[in-house]
This record gives sequence, C-alpha cells and structure tokens, in this order.
Amino acid sequence: MTVTRGRKETSTIKDDHHAGEPPCPPLAEKAFCPFCGQPTAFREWEGMVRRYCGNCDLPLYDNPVPAVCAVATDPRGRILLVQRNVAPCRGEWCLPGGFMELGETPEAAALRELAEETGLRGEVTGLIGLKAAPNRLYHTVLVAGYRVQPLSRQIHPGDDAMAANWFGVGDLPPVAFGSHREFIERVITRENLNRQ
Repeated sequence: MTVTRGRKETSTIKDDHHAGEPPCPPLAEKAFCPFCGQPTAFREWEGMVRRYCGNCDLPLYDNPVPAVCAVATDPRGRILLVQRNVAPCRGEWCLPGGFMELGETPEAAALRELAEETGLRGEVTGLIGLKAAPNRLYHTVLVAGYRVQPLSRQIHPGDDAMAANWFGVGDLPPVAFGSHREFIERVITRENLNRQ
C-alpha cells in the first residue's frame, strides 16, 4: 500500500458545489499537541503518516466534521429550502442544516437547525443517508440527511437564513450543495413526490 502524508490512497470526495477548487484542501498543520503543547512530528501510524505527539505517545487524528440537514415537506409535497445568508454560497438555496454541537445527537442537531433557520418544530422520521463532502475550512464534512415531519406550519427565516420557502418538486431552485441535492432526490424517488 502506498502511504501518503495524512491519508491512504483512496477515492477522491467529489461535490460539484465549488467548481474549479481542489476537492479537499490541505489541512492546517498541527505543529503543537493540543493536549500538552509539545511540538509534534510525523510518524506512520495505522498505515498512514500522521502528526504524532511523542510526549503523550498519541497520534493526532484528522477526522471529518459532522453536519446535518433536514428534508421537510408540507401536506402538498413541497420541499422546504432556506436561502443562505452566510458564506459559502451566500444567496443560494439549500436544506435547513448545519454543524452538530458537542453533546448533541445528529437527530437533535437536525431539529435544532430546522428551528433556528425556519422557525419550525419537527420530528425526525428517518435517516435518508450519509455523504462525505469537501469543505474549504474543514477539509471533509460528513453530512447526515434526515427526513423530518414538520409539527408546526408558520415559517420564519432566522439564524443564517435570509429566507425560507416551500417549493414544489418541479419548481426547485438550484440547490447549493451536492449532498443536499442527493438527499432531496432520494426523498423524491422513495416517496414518489409529484414532479409537476
């Protein structure tokens, strides 16, 4: 097996959302151990060259950052999207979602993000899937897509959403993130939502 610095030779994570940019940018180097503050060095560990703290006798893992999104539909089968008010993709539409907080379950994160960005309460009814996506700041984000049943009706954009709206399947605007597009398509296909 070929060992490369920081990762095994694997397939590249692809997402067409940042056309022309490298799929996964280099990570910031961890020159000092976050636990003891001592300088780190590179060492092969579990078949990969990683930053390693000799003082702690521990490898420093670089792991994907967990994020969530929610696919919610109204009684007419329309899908709820939010218009982003922050970078990346400010002004573009996506599913309600964001990063998990420490001590939070993925399901709770999806419901929190739904409430923060749309004002809706909801109930998670299932996991749509998982998708690894490149990210300019965190290298790789692991996105969990959840099917959510709204428990309230009135939407109010908030947090990092400038707008929130229901869209018929045939009237969806371009969706900013490939993972979100994939989760929407899975729901449309599984639930046979009307594309008109």
